[in-house]
Amino acid sequence: MTEKTFKQISILVLTLVVLITGFFSYHVTNIQLDYNFEEFFPSDDEETAFFFDHREKFESDNDFVLVAIQHSKGVFDEVFLQKVDDVVEQISELPYVNSVRSLTREKELFIYPGGITRERNYISLDSLRIPQDSITIYEKPELINALIDKNATALGLFIRHDDFLSKDKSEELVEALKSVFEKQDFERVRMAGRTVGQLFYIDLMMNQMMTYISLSFILIIVFLFIAFRSLWGILVPFFVVSGSMLWIVGFMGWMQEPINILLVILPSIMFVVAMSDVIHLVSKYLELLREGKPKYEAIIVSFKEIGLATLLTSVTTAIGFFSLLFVRVIPIQVFGKFIGIGVLFAFILTFSTLPFLFYYSKTPRLIREKKKNFWLPILRNSFLYTLRNRKIIPWVALIFIGFFAYGMTRIQVNNYILDDIRSSVSMKQDFDYFDDEFGGVRPFELVVTLKDSTHSIWDLAVIENLSKLETFLQKDYEVDVKLSLSRILSILNRAANLGDSARFRVPASKKELKPLRRALLAADKGNLANQLIDSTGFVTRISGTIPDWGNKETRKRTAQLEQFYKSEMDTTLFSIQPTGSAHLLDKNMYYMSSSLAQGLSFAIIVVAVLMGILFKSGWMVVISLIPNLIPLLLIAGIMGFFGIDLKITTAIVFTIAFGIAVDDTIHFLSKYKLELNKGKSPLYALKRTYLTTGKAIVLTSTILCSGFTLLLLSDFLGTFYMGLMVGITLFFAVIADLFLLPILLIWTMKPRENR
Repeated sequence: MTEKTFKQISILVLTLVVLITGFFSYHVTNIQLDYNFEEFFPSDDEETAFFFDHREKFESDNDFVLVAIQHSKGVFDEVFLQKVDDVVEQISELPYVNSVRSLTREKELFIYPGGITRERNYISLDSLRIPQDSITIYEKPELINALIDKNATALGLFIRHDDFLSKDKSEELVEALKSVFEKQDFERVRMAGRTVGQLFYIDLMMNQMMTYISLSFILIIVFLFIAFRSLWGILVPFFVVSGSMLWIVGFMGWMQEPINILLVILPSIMFVVAMSDVIHLVSKYLELLREGKPKYEAIIVSFKEIGLATLLTSVTTAIGFFSLLFVRVIPIQVFGKFIGIGVLFAFILTFSTLPFLFYYSKTPRLIREKKKNFWLPILRNSFLYTLRNRKIIPWVALIFIGFFAYGMTRIQVNNYILDDIRSSVSMKQDFDYFDDEFGGVRPFELVVTLKDSTHSIWDLAVIENLSKLETFLQKDYEVDVKLSLSRILSILNRAANLGDSARFRVPASKKELKPLRRALLAADKGNLANQLIDSTGFVTRISGTIPDWGNKETRKRTAQLEQFYKSEMDTTLFSIQPTGSAHLLDKNMYYMSSSLAQGLSFAIIVVAVLMGILFKSGWMVVISLIPNLIPLLLIAGIMGFFGIDLKITTAIVFTIAFGIAVDDTIHFLSKYKLELNKGKSPLYALKRTYLTTGKAIVLTSTILCSGFTLLLLSDFLGTFYMGLMVGITLFFAVIADLFLLPILLIWTMKPRENR
């Protein structure tokens, strides 16, 4: 290509880049944040379909707000109870609120002969009756941990609102609730529920994304100044790095894809990926200028020598992210797809603009002044150290591999509903409070289905087995049952016997059952029965809450439930099926482990194929993989030793880290092959590669680690661990590239070259 043609192409390409940048800038305004936890359900799964069908029959298991109003002096205080009742009255009138349950308004039912019913409040607001009422309340198991805590220091409100509230409606409801409570001088008010969590997550996502963008730009400037120490070295690459971020965010806006909880780290990842491309190209360009090459020649040679290697690294990094498409979880697929596209955008923008920006900008002052190369003596000493210790270093590597392989065996698969939130965050503390004092916030849902039409849900044998099942759930599984057929029948049986607590049990005969069944079907104009039994009369539910024990403990208790059902119950009557939003999130862990293994295997195979095509050598394929698989083993060992659980946000680290870490290996091996093609001996080619590519490897790895270090500032623990572990992995990877990779290459040389 002549210099004249180069100029003509530059005008066309830069004009096109400006137009594309303007287009994506316009669509940045369309970007939105989204936190829909249901997207984390396994897609195309029978249990997911079962849950949605179950929800259509009954109601959502997670569209409510729990409120705890604390009063450490004791809730049985007339003034406090009146304030709570006033608040309940105001909340009942709020938009989107369907019902409010409160101890101050909950009524006990009495059924008299002839079907006559009467109701009275569990607690009177009359100071003279409060002491006696407080005693009888604790004889009512349906109230404890639901509307009052076991220590009588807090009252609970159960607010049922419209299903699937949007972000705007959730914000309106939560703000309205806060406004109501602020008018009273309560000691402390805590709230929990999907609506509260959704609003918190979206606000936190917005704040953290803005933080990452700001800090990323600061880091860009700092690292570019350290690396090139000139205004030229800051402004020219800065355009490419910031443009890469703009392109992918604008592309998402154009595709109307909101930013989910995983994509809040998008700015940090784009920063490190784009900077890696820039550093390698700029470093080569400056190296050629130092050697006395004219500007145009330096640009063309840099493009040719760095272009192929950077294309390969961009492809392998993108493949690392694209491998997340194997995971049957939509947010992870979106995360992998768009960051993978962003990686390719960064490559396109780097090699379509930087060469032309080099051409039209002045030669950097650092080159014109012919300053001493700071990196050369450091890299020369490092290379000599590696040669002198080429027999020791592999043994040290083997010791590390054995040690961390043992640590890997200690990894536990586990996750929590609010796993991503630090314990210091107020919302996490509120949710933990409900776990400790009100039976938990995590929904528990069990579906009971009759096996054939010869049985009825009203058969005494069925009801007795349901009662037996509920007893196990309460005592052994430790479910705080809120709604079930046996529980409602027990309450009605007590009501039919003048509130005698000893009669809080399911009816023992058809004679006892008949009036209770009639009363249940008539209650709340049939709405209560509709929440318990489906229209066919063959399906009922047991609904409640449990503390957020984590996936591991919940699976253990569910297995015990299955064993109890098979060994202690009449399995010919009905089947049981756990379901619900929390259950589906737990099931994700099974899919995730296998699908991430598939994705990582896919990434490794593709990289191996690319290396095989590039070097046409099976041994070079092995060499390219070893320095990048060892860091993955090391990080797995660290997770095992330090008790970092394998979950969604930590498991995806392996594919991300491999895709990024392999970049430096590819640059090193590509340069080595280039030196060999120039006719240099293998050992001299290795030395030249080490001294010329080493600086770019150290710089890019430092930038990568620093970029992921930004994630340590996150209040999302998953994001924190992702930043920590990817950073550690990349650190180990650069150590392997600088000290182990040269030794592996030496082993491929002829004996005389090893001397």
